[in-house]
Amino acid sequence: MELLRLPEAARQLGVSYPTLKQWIYQKKLRSVRTPGGHHRIPRLELDRLMFQEGPRAAASHRGAQQPVIRKSPPLAQAAGLEHVISGRNQLVGRVVGLEIVGLLAKVQLDVGGQKITSIITRDACRDLGLKVGQTAAALIKATEVMIIRPAGGRG
Repeated sequence: MELLRLPEAARQLGVSYPTLKQWIYQKKLRSVRTPGGHHRIPRLELDRLMFQEGPRAAASHRGAQQPVIRKSPPLAQAAGLEHVISGRNQLVGRVVGLEIVGLLAKVQLDVGGQKITSIITRDACRDLGLKVGQTAAALIKATEVMIIRPAGGRG
């Protein structure tokens, strides 16, 4: 499990160090304590928050006192189907492998140290804008694993 120091986690979330500390004290963000008593943020917790907020939401809330979790807009207002999906078994992780061969793309996500692989079309990979290092989620449905990403982001 990768653990981040607070300044690095704050930078990636686009918030100040004091704001991040307040989120920890208010139990809005889970941290792990080192034997010396220092807080560390698990990469999974950071990915979860960034995925829920969307790629620009964290940066736009600089100095906010609490994480703002974006609700899905009604279908009539949605630009597409971003985050409007009935499947709830989503595993958030980071893209660690991406291999495109012919019409297919092999996508590997690291979810808490475990690798999940999905074979999707090359077009779907391009439409999602998948790149190694980005946050994405695997949606598990029966024997299928689908890859989803927040709309319009690099995160």
